Amino acid sequence: MLKKPNLSFWQIFNMNVGFLGIQFSFGLQQTAVNPIFSFLGAHHEDLPLLNLAGPVTGLIIQPIIGAISDKTWSPRWGRRKPFFLIGALIGSLCLFAFPFSPTLWFAVGLLWILDVGNNMAMEPYRAFVGDKLPNKQLSFGYQMQSLFVGAGIVLANASIFLFQDWFGGAETVSDTAKAIPQWLYYSFFIGAILSVGTILWSVLKTPEIPPSHDGLKEIEEHNALPLLERIKTPFKEITSAIKDMSKFMWILSGVYLFQWYALFVYWQFISPMFEESMGFDKSQALSQAAKMNTTYNLSTIIFALALVPLALKFGGKKVYVFSLFLTGIAMLSIPFIQDPLLVILPMILFGIGWAAMMGIPYSMVSKIVPQKRRGVYMGILNMMIVIPMGIQTVTFGPIVKNLLNSSAVNAILLGGVFFIIAGVLALRLKQPKVDAESGNIIFPEGGY
Repeated sequence: MLKKPNLSFWQIFNMNVGFLGIQFSFGLQQTAVNPIFSFLGAHHEDLPLLNLAGPVTGLIIQPIIGAISDKTWSPRWGRRKPFFLIGALIGSLCLFAFPFSPTLWFAVGLLWILDVGNNMAMEPYRAFVGDKLPNKQLSFGYQMQSLFVGAGIVLANASIFLFQDWFGGAETVSDTAKAIPQWLYYSFFIGAILSVGTILWSVLKTPEIPPSHDGLKEIEEHNALPLLERIKTPFKEITSAIKDMSKFMWILSGVYLFQWYALFVYWQFISPMFEESMGFDKSQALSQAAKMNTTYNLSTIIFALALVPLALKFGGKKVYVFSLFLTGIAMLSIPFIQDPLLVILPMILFGIGWAAMMGIPYSMVSKIVPQKRRGVYMGILNMMIVIPMGIQTVTFGPIVKNLLNSSAVNAILLGGVFFIIAGVLALRLKQPKVDAESGNIIFPEGGY
């Protein structure tokens, strides 16, 4: 097995810069896309189904791209880089076009294409970090990703409320987009530039590790197969990997069911919640939501790397469980706070939880999956994210309408309860270890 060299702080930093652009795009999706749908005429109960693009494209694109990238190698372009370069370009074009959406259906269609690009960039990036780092640096590498997750979303949300303050007087730019405020356009333009620019930085600064002799031979044998067989290969790889999946990942899928269902509820309903709880109009609620999302992601930036020594001392499981409880407490608190400034306090807790959620599970999974199947397993891990999101988009509209009295406040409260449930389920996680000689996965008697 090839021994990977330790990388310096700045090498790990440069490797992860591309996540800034990807997460700026996701930040706009979290905060601005649903208000844009509302500006274009969508109702509260419509929002979950209108967000179906994220889970569907994630479910299809990420595992397939992961499996394909596992079987890819080019001396010039590498293994993972071609995929996140193409994904970043697709995302950039969509971000530029999004605020010009003349109708709701046009904006929803663009969201589907944007999600294809973002998922195409996201999945191989997760595997890229695992490919480069030795096991003892994986926690640091994925928490550095968490830092850039926070930074990208902070910049996206900060741009929204700053541009509203600076340019909020002009509400529209054309007769074809009368419902979308002009100040919102500029955030999408910046996102389009960052989407490509930051990915290029990482691509140019970070060489990929060539596959081993056996790995290269396997790739050459795959490339020699008939076209139909090569098309079938990713699907066979996904099926085989799911069949061989460890107990740890099956338990994690239960945690993710409640965790990501709740996160999607938060992103969809935080802006409508401020309309309901504080009496804001749509623009004021969007600005307030952007400020809150900026706060929790600033907290993520601050605490992301600080969680590394805590995970090493107390174990990744304990830090992860604690983070889920913190996030649940934050969501249960927000609707009862009437002062816009005081909402900052639960957002700090939310940010600590987000930092752990975006780093610790990936580092734990990356340590136990085979190197040659890391891409497909990172895609499967994303399937565990998007399946709950898909369930949420299909089920939550009727739940809000029929059980929650069409109340955004009640939606946020239910999300908080789901985070607490996720924390309880995460107590069952046991980090498996890999036997150095046999390669078999061993579950310890105690927790991780």
